[in-house]
Amino acid sequence: MTIASSSPPSRLPAGGAVEARSKPRTRPTDAGENRGDGRLAAAFIAPALLGFLVFLLWPTLRGIYLSFTRFNLLTPAEWVGLDNYVRMVNDPIFWDSLTVTVEYVVINIGVQTVAALAIAVLLQRLTRSAMLRGIVLTPYLMSNVVAGLVWLWILDTQLGIGNEIISALGADRIPFLADETWAIPTIALINVWRHVGYTALLLFAGLQAIPNDMYEAARVDGASEWRMFWRITLPLLRPVLAVVLIMTVIGSFQVFDTVAVTTAGGPANATNVLQYYIYGSAFGRFQFGYASAMSVALLIVLSAITILQYRLTRAGRTDLG
Repeated sequence: MTIASSSPPSRLPAGGAVEARSKPRTRPTDAGENRGDGRLAAAFIAPALLGFLVFLLWPTLRGIYLSFTRFNLLTPAEWVGLDNYVRMVNDPIFWDSLTVTVEYVVINIGVQTVAALAIAVLLQRLTRSAMLRGIVLTPYLMSNVVAGLVWLWILDTQLGIGNEIISALGADRIPFLADETWAIPTIALINVWRHVGYTALLLFAGLQAIPNDMYEAARVDGASEWRMFWRITLPLLRPVLAVVLIMTVIGSFQVFDTVAVTTAGGPANATNVLQYYIYGSAFGRFQFGYASAMSVALLIVLSAITILQYRLTRAGRTDLG
């Protein structure tokens, strides 16, 4: 005998059978994660930002203000308006210093760029030795002051080993750093020697981005190394070369250490570059307002040159597909 269950049958809701589903676990909100990442990024950026504000932005703003004043550290700054800039325009020494600086920049940039490009191509095409790259970079690890002193001793007219070799070869001794004609080219070549290895490694890094397939295809077509350099290497290296040129030009206009150590602006102001003249006006004659005006003028010149270089060289574009 079968006993029927007295419990009533379960009724299904109108929407159909209820399926048991496990609810997904809720993850932290993206806003919270982004907020945490932002705080971490701010913590890492803060030291560099503080250094930028204290050692770059504030001195720049302070210098612009002082360029409109008469200030000698002993008395409060006196507002003189555009007097310093009028004096600068009428100052023949300022224009002579600017001319000397431009001469230095032309020699330094011309020789350094050609030499660095040649070294970078040779490193990329002939050898990949890390030891050789380290040797090329060695002069850059030396400070400007030490490099200037070393070459001052080497090129000394009476006791320098460089002039001793020239004399032993039967030629007359050359007053490299004591003659108006030789002084600026000599200082420019000293700085080329020191910086060319670093510039070459920057260009070498740019050469690594050029695909080897292009060179192999050019060889199949019978192209020579010289033709590949002009048709492949130079066009594809243009963005990196443009940035390197901008950096080296800015650095060249700010030459000071080598001049201060070797010639101190002489002979007869032949090496009195603009940075050295600004330094002499500020810390030698305590004319901080006038020195600030010349510094602002140099800032404007460098900004204009940088913008012009960036646009002419199309540094923001690349021919690599």
